[in-house]
Amino acid sequence: MNELVAAGIADSTAIGFYAVYIVIAIGLVIWLARTLSTNGGVFLRDVFEDRDMAKAVNHLLVVGFYLLNMGYAVLLYRLDVAYASSIEAFNDLIGRVGLLVLSLGVIHLLNMGIFWRIRNHKSRTIVPTPAPTMLMPPPPTPSGMPTELPA
Repeated sequence: MNELVAAGIADSTAIGFYAVYIVIAIGLVIWLARTLSTNGGVFLRDVFEDRDMAKAVNHLLVVGFYLLNMGYAVLLYRLDVAYASSIEAFNDLIGRVGLLVLSLGVIHLLNMGIFWRIRNHKSRTIVPTPAPTMLMPPPPTPSGMPTELPA
């Protein structure tokens, strides 16, 4: 942090940027996880016939979402660059929040693609294989009828 002070941005300002980023990141991830959980629950109940299974899968997905995205958000923001001014630090903060939002969107689209494939696979009906067509001999003729037509 000494480089930051020498470059013109104080430690308290750098810590302030950390705090703002963490509040934005945590708030965004929590809001998005709740939204996805609520709306995803309806989708999962359609995919899984067992409601308890759908609820369990939804909960596991939310936990995984929190772990992945909170970890990514924390790793994404480090003040390891000496900024000449608070404006540069703020621009970096905005860029990293933008990258976090973009990443969350990509992860969400990947999840939706996976569930779309699961749902499509489930909705396919199993069509029985048609019976092989064999040339069958003509049915037997009743007695007293000619077997061949006269020419």
